[in-house]
Amino acid sequence: MSKPFSILWLQAGSCGGCTMSMLAADDVGLVHSLGRFGIHLLWHPSLSAQCGAEALAILEDAAAGRVRVDALCVEGAALTGPDGSGRFQILSGSGRPMIHWIKAIAAHARHVVAVGSCAAFGGFPAAEDNPTDAVSLHHLLGQDFRAQGGLPVINVAGCAPHPGWLVESLAELALSGTCALDSLGRPRAFADHLAHHGCGRNEFYEFKASAARPSDRGCLMENLGCKATQAPGDCNIRRWNGYGSCTDAGYACINCTSPDFQDPEAPFGETAKIAGIPVGLPVDMPKAWFVALAALSKSATPKRVRANSHADHVIVPPARLPPKQP
Repeated sequence: MSKPFSILWLQAGSCGGCTMSMLAADDVGLVHSLGRFGIHLLWHPSLSAQCGAEALAILEDAAAGRVRVDALCVEGAALTGPDGSGRFQILSGSGRPMIHWIKAIAAHARHVVAVGSCAAFGGFPAAEDNPTDAVSLHHLLGQDFRAQGGLPVINVAGCAPHPGWLVESLAELALSGTCALDSLGRPRAFADHLAHHGCGRNEFYEFKASAARPSDRGCLMENLGCKATQAPGDCNIRRWNGYGSCTDAGYACINCTSPDFQDPEAPFGETAKIAGIPVGLPVDMPKAWFVALAALSKSATPKRVRANSHADHVIVPPARLPPKQP
């Protein structure tokens, strides 16, 4: 009988939001969801019973290669300050910085998974002046890093990532030994889509019927900073907790699965523009085409769509076909 696929989880410079998101995996939570694929949680700082000396013993064994770690999952940015010492984050009870544990265990792990955009790209800890010298796992481990399985750091990006993205990525690793990645190391299972796909506001987007306030039903792109047409992720296809998404809730997509999303060109919830034209446009359309099509779409906007775009509920329902004559 084959050994279970084991994962060890470390929390670096993180708010803990990625773990909170993972608690909603499927209908049974993270541990049982992983168990469906024969994946065993070796240790997690928030979910495991082992603590203190017991937890340190597990980490010591993993760092020395005495215990099998199929996937090292790291949540949060690696805090390398001050002056490269990493002592801004000491693992409690060990006397050693978190970056020591990450490097030591990564050297033996079959795969290394960055959980969330802080681990994948630096995220909010690396924003602006970056006083803690926070970096991504890719930066910490080196550009040429490859885990024992041959893959670079696997970036399950997002702030926070959808639990399905992590579970499916780990399942792919457990069942096939590899994971299809895009050019930024994100699993293609979710990164080959855009948050725009399946958005409940797409009719308003097509006619460029824009919302003026977050409570409006219209498209959030023109005025409220929505970047769903540029953001990798299937957030509006698989939905969160089975039924919701950021745009469904009236909040603009901030492209949290991409590098540097934490330093936008305008405040979150506001669209950066030049001469009245949004700076960020769909990734696969020339700007001139978009401007021309937007003008044409606005001229053809049905009154129903225009009225509903500036309301928080349906003002004008769709026209109904007259009953057929007998």
